[in-house]
Amino acid sequence: MRYAARRKLDEPLISALRRSAEEYVTEDWAAVAKAINMRVNELGWRQRELAERSHVSQAIVRELQHHTVERRRSARTLEALSTTLGWHPQHLLAVLQNRTPPHPDEPADDGHELWSRLDALEQRLAEITDRLEDVQTSLATVVEHVKPKR
Repeated sequence: MRYAARRKLDEPLISALRRSAEEYVTEDWAAVAKAINMRVNELGWRQRELAERSHVSQAIVRELQHHTVERRRSARTLEALSTTLGWHPQHLLAVLQNRTPPHPDEPADDGHELWSRLDALEQRLAEITDRLEDVQTSLATVVEHVKPKR
């Protein structure tokens, strides 16, 4: 394939990568942490309570609240936290992107609902897989100790 033709095929990929990098640079995870912490304090909740109510792991809530790990989160995670905190489902996404959060009464943009659900299922499946691996390891240890010595 000629270089010019190959370059044209690569342009959408490069454009998408560049766009993703630019989006990442403009994300303000410190603002998300501040918003969550202020709201949790207003409600008088603890980290564990937010995690349980939102069905988001406590480790992820901790990372977000303390702004310790800066990485992309699923739309489902931010929506779950926003809704649990009494905000519009896209509130934390707007804060992350330095936009004015929508009013809680505004209709939600359901364009990403399917992706959000898939993200949630993927996260839950990963949690279940981790737990099953722990059970398997524990079970192997028990079997090893119970097995008769030959």
